[in-house]
Amino acid sequence: MKNIWMFGALLGSVMSVQAAEQLAVAPVEYREVAQTYVAEGLVEATRQSTVSAQISGRVKEIYFDVGDRVKPGQLILRIDEREAAQALAGSQAQLAQAQANLQNAKSTYERAKQMFAQKFISQAALDKAEADYRVAVAQAAASSAGASQAGLAHAYTAVIAPYGGVVASRHVEVGEMVMPGKPLMTGFDPSEMRVLVSLPQYKLAEIGKHPEVMVELPALGKYIKATSTQVQPLADARTHGTEARVTLPPNEAGIYPGMFVRAHFVIGKAKKLMLPVSAVLRRSEVVAVYVVDDKGGVKLRQVRLGDVSTDGGVEVLAGLSAGERVALDPIKAGMMGK
Repeated sequence: MKNIWMFGALLGSVMSVQAAEQLAVAPVEYREVAQTYVAEGLVEATRQSTVSAQISGRVKEIYFDVGDRVKPGQLILRIDEREAAQALAGSQAQLAQAQANLQNAKSTYERAKQMFAQKFISQAALDKAEADYRVAVAQAAASSAGASQAGLAHAYTAVIAPYGGVVASRHVEVGEMVMPGKPLMTGFDPSEMRVLVSLPQYKLAEIGKHPEVMVELPALGKYIKATSTQVQPLADARTHGTEARVTLPPNEAGIYPGMFVRAHFVIGKAKKLMLPVSAVLRRSEVVAVYVVDDKGGVKLRQVRLGDVSTDGGVEVLAGLSAGERVALDPIKAGMMGK
């Protein structure tokens, strides 16, 4: 009976070691990590604009709503064009009349010059014919400008997207009367995003004009390296903060205007004892990791941690030593630990 018990204990120990060996582990080690200054900010679209009415009229048709994607040059809204069409027709009729008058005045002036050369009319008659011709030229030019303006106003009845993007808000309904300057739709280009943060004056010297920045998105649980950063050369008179614009890589999925983010500005380097964030187990107020020893034993150990780095590591302040191994999957480790 005693031999059977010893064999069972040995078999259990072997299985425990084999199971521990199947655990993914990582060493606790000193690494050079970036020291950062963290500033909270919001995401905004680099290109965001509100399309407004340029003529008065009634909204006839709306082709897109909030959340719809629009291609550049696409028709997004139409204003009733009947009034503008009538104004265009009237301007074109006036232009035709002015051109006819111009042709008639030009013929009269040409005949007057010939008759004056033959001394059939006086200088005064020639001057009057020339003046009438110049008046007709000016009237034709004015009518042409009026027709062009009427044509432009008629074109404004079709509201075109200035660039491709997503409709953020719609400000009018079908049948609503609009006047010039009335906002119609607001849209943004989702392919170009940036983060706006306010920096205190005392940190500007450390941060520099073009710092290295990692943007943390808590909602998505990831970090994104900024492509460029521009610190504005002026401060807000009310808050005394200086705005920094952090440009994100193009076409980043899941990012939209208004998202809360944290910008980590690199201000130096430091050597710290680090372990992967995935190895940390948090239960209420307890922060711990599962330590795997050389024999495959798994033990839960409480630790005190510091700042999380932008590369997925966290600083160890107490509870672990360099060289120890921790389980990367604390739930799996807990099932085989003691």
